[in-house]
Amino acid sequence: MVQKNKKTRLGCLSSGGKDSLFSLYLANKQKYDISCLISIKPINEFSFMFHNPDISLLELQKKALDIPIILQKTKGEKEKELRDLEKAVKKAKNKFKIKAISVGALASEYQSKRVKQIANKLGLEVFSPLWKKSQESYLQELITNNFLFTLTKITSQGIPTKFLGKILGMEDIKEIIYLSKKFRFNPAFEGGEAETFVLDMPLFKKKIVFEEKEIKSKGEFEHYLVVKKARLKPKYKHSQK
Repeated sequence: MVQKNKKTRLGCLSSGGKDSLFSLYLANKQKYDISCLISIKPINEFSFMFHNPDISLLELQKKALDIPIILQKTKGEKEKELRDLEKAVKKAKNKFKIKAISVGALASEYQSKRVKQIANKLGLEVFSPLWKKSQESYLQELITNNFLFTLTKITSQGIPTKFLGKILGMEDIKEIIYLSKKFRFNPAFEGGEAETFVLDMPLFKKKIVFEEKEIKSKGEFEHYLVVKKARLKPKYKHSQK
């Protein structure tokens, strides 16, 4: 459950993927008051800054976390999309009185620099707990911290389509790390080689399940998951004796 009434109110920049939600998870551990999600929906699939999340799936994450979300559309044009991000963050500041934002950047100087510029302009703190973290150890940490996530898009050679829609376990992570060395891609997909979506994590009150899904391809190395039906499902805990 998301902790309330802590020192600093924080808005989480989120695409629905592993990096942004793990940053939210760590912010909660650091006693931030998680006040809202802030998500950008690019119309242009070639956005320099943002993934292209399914809004209906983001709504499920919002309900699973039981916190509000600010959704901002953008044309996804380089640099211009930053104005839309600033609008969204400003809305969060005005509506939820946030004093900080969390970001899931691991190594992207482009992303990190621009988020910090916007935060500085609006007088906000930036919480970036994954910055320069080892991508291999981070992937394993996701599993040990009970994150259930899957790939929703692949844009790089060497990443098997079997991972699309599959909840990844430790053996899958080891295979991805092995393949990243063989095919020279970032194992945590920091270079945009793939996109992820979190179905469950310790702060979710309910988990998300994909009931109907389909894999489609645009080219030799570009494949994506189409989720036709998804819903929230109660989380059952084993009774303690």
